[in-house]
Amino acid sequence: EVHLVESGGGSVQAGGTLRLHCAASGFSFDDYAVGWFRQAPEKEREGIACISTRDGTTYYADSVKGRFAISVDVSKNTIYLQMNSLKPEDTAVYFCAQLILPRVSSYTLKTMASTYGMSSWGTGTLVTVSS
Repeated sequence: EVHLVESGGGSVQAGGTLRLHCAASGFSFDDYAVGWFRQAPEKEREGIACISTRDGTTYYADSVKGRFAISVDVSKNTIYLQMNSLKPEDTAVYFCAQLILPRVSSYTLKTMASTYGMSSWGTGTLVTVSS
C-alpha cells in the first residue's frame, strides 16, 4: 500500500524559505516519478514540480521556476521541495504525489492539475506566507 506523508509547512514572511518533506513508502522511485502540487482556497489545483529519478529530469511551473527545487533521497525514501523567496501567492496546502509513469515530460504538470496523472497523494501540509 502506498503512503505519502508531507511535513515542513508553516507560516513565514514574504522572502522567507521553507523545506517540505514527504515520506514515501509502498513503491519504488525507479518505477514511478513523483511531484508536488498545491491547492489554494478558491483556486484551481496547480502542479508545481515533478522529477524522474531514472534520469533526474525535472519540470517546474512558471509560477515557481527559479525559486523552488524538487529532489529525492532514495536512501531515505523522502521527496523534498525547497522553497525560496516565498511570496504571499504561494500560500496553499502542498501535496506530494506518486505519478503514474516513471518519466516526466513538459505535459506532466498539467496532468497533475487534473489528477489523472497521479496514482496517490498525501493529505498535505499548509504553507502560509504573509506580506
